[in-house]
Amino acid sequence: MDLRRFPTFRVAASDLNGQMRGKRVPRSYAEKIDEGVIRMPLSVLNVDLWGADIENSPLVFESGDADGILRPTERGAVPMPWLSTPSALVPMSMYTEQGKPFFGDPRHALQEVVDRYAAKGWTAICATEMEFTLIDDSGTAPEAPINPLTGRPIYNSAILSVRQLDAFDAYFTALYEACDEMGIPADTVISEVGVGQFEVNLVHQEAMRAADDAWLFKALVKGLARKHGFAATFMAKPYHDDAGNGMHVHFSVLDRDGNNIFDDGGPQGTDKLRHAVGGCLAAMPASTLIFAPHGNSYDRLVPGAHAPVSAIWAYENRTAAIRIPGGAPVARRIEHRCAGGDINPYLMLATVLGAALIGIEDQMSPAEPISGNAYEITGVPRLETTWAAAIDRIESDPLMARILPGPLLQNLVMTKRQELAGFAEMPPERHWFSYLEAV
Repeated sequence: MDLRRFPTFRVAASDLNGQMRGKRVPRSYAEKIDEGVIRMPLSVLNVDLWGADIENSPLVFESGDADGILRPTERGAVPMPWLSTPSALVPMSMYTEQGKPFFGDPRHALQEVVDRYAAKGWTAICATEMEFTLIDDSGTAPEAPINPLTGRPIYNSAILSVRQLDAFDAYFTALYEACDEMGIPADTVISEVGVGQFEVNLVHQEAMRAADDAWLFKALVKGLARKHGFAATFMAKPYHDDAGNGMHVHFSVLDRDGNNIFDDGGPQGTDKLRHAVGGCLAAMPASTLIFAPHGNSYDRLVPGAHAPVSAIWAYENRTAAIRIPGGAPVARRIEHRCAGGDINPYLMLATVLGAALIGIEDQMSPAEPISGNAYEITGVPRLETTWAAAIDRIESDPLMARILPGPLLQNLVMTKRQELAGFAEMPPERHWFSYLEAV
């Protein structure tokens, strides 16, 4: 894309919450964007949900709030179809003055995991299921969106309803067209079980590309919704008494010859698949904060609400946290079902793939796969049930220390404790204002 055809364009990197942090720059930067001229404080990628500095962060006063250098990722510039004025966004990564990857950039955390796979001659291939809810946010509480055909609010869930999809035809047509423009591989879309809830699947890509797609897709969904007169949110639980939004990830691993290392020619999968499952299950309780990063996330993690609460796996069973789907053996894969829609896709994929790799390396063996309703099984490890407990758990867990960089974990914990305190001072009925489009 020729950036010189726009009067201005945007540059942005992901912070720990997955929010875009960056600048609007004039077209003159198009010629020098690769030269490291775009600078931004390192601390900006480690601010809280509201964009405030983290109190006592070593990145602020202790270090003089030093600048880092933004450099374009291999994704390159993408259009921003949700804007009225044509423009472009250049996804960036943060580096130190010395040219080293900045530990507080979540994209670099995923790159470290991708590199560990590459050292073995392996490539992780991932697909995501992106759930979100369309909302009318014009009042003092979130309400169901207005049906464009009837002019009345949607009152009922409409699982797999084509009629519901057709009601929002203009929006989804624009969404598919925008995905094409941005190079986001949108596959099927369905009306989900929640009121105004939909799911769009993004097809399998290499892990970093999949994370980039998810990050850009979330911005696109929210931006286009505004253009069509409503709001869209990836909140894990937009309504207390309705279905929550998840972000399931399917992944397999290819060797250097393109063979799936999970494929044994049959329905069970290889020992490497079972070891990867073992790693994911072992890391699951301590990584709850990655899959449920906000206070609202824990309203989704309740038994019987279509979100996993226990570290359990199974074949073809959607009540389990880890599901091994059926189908052709060559496509044997793992579905990790824990994450809410409000996650940072870079940290989520880094954690899932990092745990799976450790499981393979350490030859971790999971318990036997379950059958039946996972919510009725007791005596198994569980995900943390509160935000505070999840923050405490991830801080000192030795397995998480093998997956994510120590300084990043430290800053994530400080960020989440500051947010926990901030929400405690806010009336609960106003929490959704902070979450609606920020997550």
